Amino acid sequence: MTDVDLMLHFLVQIILILSACKVVGWFGSKFLGQTQVVMEMVTGVILGPSCFGAFFPELQKYVFPSGVIGKFNGAEVKHPSMTVLYVIAQIGLVLYMFTVGLEFNIGLISKRVKGVISVSLAGIILPFGLGAALAYFLLSSGRTDLFASSVTIPEAALYMGAAMCITAFPMLARILVERGIAQTTMGTLALGAGATDDVTAWALLAVVLASYKHDSKFALYAIGGGILFGIIVFTLGKKLMSGLAAKVDLGEPLSQGTFLTAMLFLFTGAYITDAIGVYAVFGAFMVGAAMPRGKLVAALRNKIEPLTVGCFLPFFFVYSGLSTKFGLLNTPTLWGICGLACAAAMIGKFGGCTLAAKMSGESWRSASAIGTLMNSRGLMELIILNIGRQQHVISDTLFTMLVIMAIVTTLMASPLFRAILGSDPEKTVRELEDLPNSVISVGLA
Repeated sequence: MTDVDLMLHFLVQIILILSACKVVGWFGSKFLGQTQVVMEMVTGVILGPSCFGAFFPELQKYVFPSGVIGKFNGAEVKHPSMTVLYVIAQIGLVLYMFTVGLEFNIGLISKRVKGVISVSLAGIILPFGLGAALAYFLLSSGRTDLFASSVTIPEAALYMGAAMCITAFPMLARILVERGIAQTTMGTLALGAGATDDVTAWALLAVVLASYKHDSKFALYAIGGGILFGIIVFTLGKKLMSGLAAKVDLGEPLSQGTFLTAMLFLFTGAYITDAIGVYAVFGAFMVGAAMPRGKLVAALRNKIEPLTVGCFLPFFFVYSGLSTKFGLLNTPTLWGICGLACAAAMIGKFGGCTLAAKMSGESWRSASAIGTLMNSRGLMELIILNIGRQQHVISDTLFTMLVIMAIVTTLMASPLFRAILGSDPEKTVRELEDLPNSVISVGLA
């Protein structure tokens, strides 16, 4: 394939992906009350072999060629367009997690430390326990088709537990900001707990991969290196980045040089965390969170977010959808296991977080809203599932089951949130917490 052929092929992929996201997103917004990002998860599955490939198999294989096209020095070589698609998807993820970090105000957590800790622990312990128990049950009952043959029961339990712990933090933050309740007691609690849960899940994943690779240094580098990186970013890094904010805060527009410097910080952070095994998205998020609050954050977000969300991020959802094959769940038993995974995820996350939020002083209404948001998994779940699949920890069958779980729990979030807090959640939360309008009209940035 020549460079021109590759370019033309990739352009076809771009046109199809963006067109499908536009149509499915419009349908979800108009008839289902779902956000564009949530419907892009669904679009990824639709363009994969389970839907597009089921009705137009030849066309689907032409647009998204799968399998191996040859070998080079003994290594398998895939179609180059899929390699390009993968790289673009990863860049989109890094940029998106940077914008999430820009919106995350760490100071919010300090306002409700006790509540954040209790809700976070509940959102970790119960779903982790249920996920680990499910993995133990599956392997001990002889279901060796769901994990790689070399995966031990403890490794499988750790991985399933980590997968159940994940919260769709980007989606959670977006809902709270859009509804104007990010800085309320409820919003602070949900944001802090969601961020803590995701960090814990990444640490668990590092342990799983270290054990699976029979290399304790992997976990040491990943967890220890991640902590060290975080300390450096929020001390020295934050001091260095404060120079970027000074000019913009004085009223100067965001210059090309300032923007490029911010991008240099971003991709350097992404590279470092990926190199130590914590993965690029984690570094991107931390650099964004450490960026000095003020006009610089708003300027960077306004410059990066539209292109990232509107163009780059859909490629990740589609790339994930190409590995989701409903046809692999070809027996009632497999669908039953999928149902068990969904039930364990919902009971563990929603039940545990709701009760913990109630015990932290929230009303049942606010506690249920927090539990609903914490139960959604969205983009973060797809990331951890893709890592598990790429590292050959889980099979395509279990990957498909857990993608279904991620979609189901994510699709539930927005409708349930509206049902609990009504059509005007800002007004409802203001009444529940007895806050003036000005307190909750401030965004995360």
